[in-house]
Amino acid sequence: MEKLKKGSKKLLNAWAFYDWANSVYTLTIASSLFPIFYSSLFLSEVKTVVAFGFELKNTALITFVTAFTFLVVSVLSPLLSGIADYVGNKKNFMKFFCYLGSAGCIGLYWFSLEHIHWSLLFYFMGLLGYWGSLVFYNSYLPDIAFKEQQDHISAKGFSLGYIGSVILLVINLAMVMSQDTGEAKMLMMRYAFVSVGIWWALFSQYSFYYLPKGTNSGTKVTRAIVFNGFKELRAVWQDLQSNLRLKRYLYAFFVFSMAVQTIMLVAVYFGEEEISWGSDDEKTMGLIVSILVIQLVAILGAFLTSKASEKFGNIKALIYVNVIWVAICFYAYFMHSPMEFYIAASFVGLVMGGIQSLARSTYSKFLPKTEDTTSYFSFFDVAEKIGIVIGMVIYGTIDQITGSMRNSILFLFVFFLGGIILLLRVPKETVKTT
Repeated sequence: MEKLKKGSKKLLNAWAFYDWANSVYTLTIASSLFPIFYSSLFLSEVKTVVAFGFELKNTALITFVTAFTFLVVSVLSPLLSGIADYVGNKKNFMKFFCYLGSAGCIGLYWFSLEHIHWSLLFYFMGLLGYWGSLVFYNSYLPDIAFKEQQDHISAKGFSLGYIGSVILLVINLAMVMSQDTGEAKMLMMRYAFVSVGIWWALFSQYSFYYLPKGTNSGTKVTRAIVFNGFKELRAVWQDLQSNLRLKRYLYAFFVFSMAVQTIMLVAVYFGEEEISWGSDDEKTMGLIVSILVIQLVAILGAFLTSKASEKFGNIKALIYVNVIWVAICFYAYFMHSPMEFYIAASFVGLVMGGIQSLARSTYSKFLPKTEDTTSYFSFFDVAEKIGIVIGMVIYGTIDQITGSMRNSILFLFVFFLGGIILLLRVPKETVKTT
């Protein structure tokens, strides 16, 4: 294997191509076909399952398992980041999580209520593998690209991921819709999960072939290195105490991000259970179309929000977006028809793309002048994941107690309202506290 120089076109493309490989997981399994498949397992009116010694509502169960997975990720991320900074062979770590996720996707072929614990383990493996591999994938960026190349190649990876995931989803959707019976459609969905696992493992080989082992080959992994990520997070937290603007912004982000990420993760489950689609075919097609609408409109949303931030400023633009999210929560509580769901999906896409891109860029603007931006963004990512855990647990608990996801989605407006209040408290200029 030839050793490619930093910044070379072939090396940059090999890195970006991993997005083509792994993005099929987020679109097919996390966002579209698996939620439809999972909900279809519950054919009776009583949509409960016994798991871990409790009788749980089906949507509450998958919400709790997702929350637990993100809790594991939020603990592992600093550990893995600390290792990624020092270990000589980060490629092996990236491979491990890639293959773990791929195996989890293939294992979903055997997902059943009769073997619910093993089935949920495969779901857990897929989610953990995806996020675990991203830690090492992202840490490669400064190794393979110069600063002036990083924005461009990162955007290229995103584009490749979107194209690849849509291609496979369309193929999988054609497989499902080609069948006449519900049982046959379910079997095609199982094959779709296998195709995701194979696609992920197979196409990642191009990246693994050209990516270097790491930059510090031969470094021994000591206890100090393993826990270095936590030390960096603690240092960032201490620095925040003297930066009122950044601290208050992070509080606001933590609160509204809880609701944003939760809605993104449960949208299809909500649509499957709460919307009157008519036939199963109309439901499957309708939910898939909604996911594609959200993704396409999100690109427009990111552009429009960027323009709004130029005119009104980042904080004001974020406040306006949060107001729209509040309206969406109330609208979702009352919607029943497919057309109402499509309208909601359009607005979700519009503000989802906007709030994610603007939240991160605002954080970047508020950072102190330091070369150690990696630690600050690691802190940002961990805060986001812990927010997901809290948001999903609250959502699942309300769903379990009240028996309706409508109550859960309505309650989320509290977080957006809290986010607005906290954003109003962010100083216009950097304020140092003593």
